[in-house]
Amino acid sequence: MNHRDQIHDQWLVLRCQEADATALDELLTRWQERLWRHAVRLTGDSEEAWDILQETMMLISRRIGQVADPAAFPAWAYRIATNQCRDWFRKRQRRHRSLEEYFEQQPAERPRDPGTVLDVQAALRQLSGPQQTLLNLRYEEGFSVVEMADILGIPAGTVKSRLFTARQQLRSLLEEHAS
Repeated sequence: MNHRDQIHDQWLVLRCQEADATALDELLTRWQERLWRHAVRLTGDSEEAWDILQETMMLISRRIGQVADPAAFPAWAYRIATNQCRDWFRKRQRRHRSLEEYFEQQPAERPRDPGTVLDVQAALRQLSGPQQTLLNLRYEEGFSVVEMADILGIPAGTVKSRLFTARQQLRSLLEEHAS
C-alpha cells in the first residue's frame, strides 16, 4: 500500500469516527478484498472466508470509534479478522467433535500430491496456512514484525521464528524443484 492510500485510509477512519456513513462504506470497500484473502489463507476455505469477512466488517463498523490512532487501522482490522478466524475454528471444532473422535480411532491417510513446484506461487501453496499467512502479511501486505505480532496475537520473537521457518520451508521447496 502506498503512502497516499495510507493517508486516505487514515482520513476515512477519522471521518468514520465522526459518524460519516459514506466514509465507512468507502473504508470497508477498500479493505474488503485484503481482509477476505487473509481469512482465506487462515481458514483454507473461500466460502467460509466470506462469512468471516461479514462478521469482521460488522465488528469494524461497530468498533471504529475505538481506534485511537488512525494509522493503526490496518493492523487493527487484520487483528479483528484473525480473531474471527480463530472463533470460526473453535466453532468448527465444537461441531465436529464426534467426527474427530471417529477419525482419531481410524485415521485416514491423505494422499500426497506428487506434483512439482513450478514457481514461487506453487511453492507457497504447498506451505501450511499459517506459513502462507506469515509470508503474505510480511511481503505482500508489508507489515512489520511488531505489527504482525499484534495482528496474530503472538510475541514478536515467535513471529520472527515462524517467519524464518516459513522462509526456510519455501526455500527447500524451491530447491527441490531446481534439482
